[in-house]
Amino acid sequence: MTSRREFLASTGLAAGALALASRRLEAAESGSPILTATTEPDPQVRVLLMEALNAAKLAGASWADVRVQRQRRQNLGTREQQVTNVLDTDTIGCGVRVLVDGTWGFSATRALTTDGVARAARQAVALARANRVARDREVRLAASPAHPNATWKSSYTVDPWSIPVEEKVQLLLQANAAAQRVRNVRFVNSSLQFVKEERSYANSEGSVISQDVVRSWVTMSITAISDDRRQVATRGPEVVQPAGRGWEYVLEADIVNNATVWAEQAREKLTARSVEVGRWDLILHPSQLFLTIHESIGHPTELDRAMGYEANYAGTSFIAPPDTVLGKLKLGPEHLTIRGDRSQPGALATIGYDDDGVQPDEFDIIKNGIFWDYQTTREQAEWLRPWYEKNNMPVRSHGCAYAQSWSDVSFQRMPNVSIVPDQRVDRSWNDLIAATDKGIAMIGRASYSIDQQRYNAQFGAQICYEVRGGKIVGQLKDVAYVMRTPEFWNSIDLIGGKSSYELGGTFNDGKGQPGQANAVSHGCPPCRFKDINVINTGVTL
Repeated sequence: MTSRREFLASTGLAAGALALASRRLEAAESGSPILTATTEPDPQVRVLLMEALNAAKLAGASWADVRVQRQRRQNLGTREQQVTNVLDTDTIGCGVRVLVDGTWGFSATRALTTDGVARAARQAVALARANRVARDREVRLAASPAHPNATWKSSYTVDPWSIPVEEKVQLLLQANAAAQRVRNVRFVNSSLQFVKEERSYANSEGSVISQDVVRSWVTMSITAISDDRRQVATRGPEVVQPAGRGWEYVLEADIVNNATVWAEQAREKLTARSVEVGRWDLILHPSQLFLTIHESIGHPTELDRAMGYEANYAGTSFIAPPDTVLGKLKLGPEHLTIRGDRSQPGALATIGYDDDGVQPDEFDIIKNGIFWDYQTTREQAEWLRPWYEKNNMPVRSHGCAYAQSWSDVSFQRMPNVSIVPDQRVDRSWNDLIAATDKGIAMIGRASYSIDQQRYNAQFGAQICYEVRGGKIVGQLKDVAYVMRTPEFWNSIDLIGGKSSYELGGTFNDGKGQPGQANAVSHGCPPCRFKDINVINTGVTL
């Protein structure tokens, strides 16, 4: 890990150059050695980017890109009135990726000097030559326009690192105290997690792109215990969805006042009736449904996974091979459209440009109930050229390339994958409940299990309400639904409107070898699924 002080000390370009030293001081004062206050590359960083590209070209690369990247993370944890964890990490370095004879090579370094990045570029070229013997197909990149001076900043207004740790901890302790005032609540855990990524990217086609990204997440886990100590019920920990925003998002979540609501829900759960096994209509809240979208639609429509390149780790996909399912596989009724994007404000996968230098687009994955497209990078878009040309669609990447840090090679990661709200009727959560005679309304993600092809699955929820005659009549417990993906999505009969649309997500979606994690959101309104098989997870054999 390289600290900002080490970075500034080791970058030799400014030695003796007063102007550059002045800019360096300005960057340090702004808190970033990578970007200026206007999200442009620091002039010294721009020199490093060009040096790496030039070294790659001289060594024989036909194409190259380079990322100078800083990533900061902060995790704070509390339990009742104690601080259990305070962790800060900060890492800066440079990754160089090249193509030689249609074969990838990658190398990374924390030596942020001209000699250091040039050496990394030459190593990447050498590795590409070594990899040539194992190449199964020549890498061809779909065309993408160059972005010579592009900048982008995510939709945050208050940088979490501008807020003292003491103030953050105080907020968590206040929320814990509020939850503990509810009868039967015995244990409360809460945490804050922040990520800040500063990226400067350049490629041999002329793109120079700088981006500033912040993500925030607050969690609470509230446990209630019955008076006779025979029943235990928990609400959380994902009571607030993570977002691509800053400290202002944490304050808007109002966890001190909402802690009482979540605590009362945990207490009510102590006396919940155990669910009756059988077929139920399910009304799934966005805080629960996002995970089902992620696992059953997001993952199987990753093109590398469908082509078998993730078989050793994350798994394969039942939505394969592409030429047998594109435009043919029915994954829902005509009124269901599920869309990929990296543009929704506040969503976790939202970014201005991906790690191929592509400005992402919006694309339909399921279009009017039919599987229509995969998630792609520039390399993968060429694999689907026949499908795109047949349907008069541009052969372009959807902008899904991502690397979690400067030391990781970028590859295809999930964009935001979201259900398009009903455009005809603006139904709310309460409207769906009122329209249901016998059902279960489920809120919040809980335990789940899914097979490696994403075909068979089981999902639970934090809070489950029984619905009878269009009204909620009380909580149920031990609820989980089991599904086969095509039948489940074809059972959706009511989709909420745009006013009930919400984002859910996670910081930690794993994939690849060596493993990497990315953050991703899934948006949806509440939806109703008909006649779903519900099991009782509390039954013992």
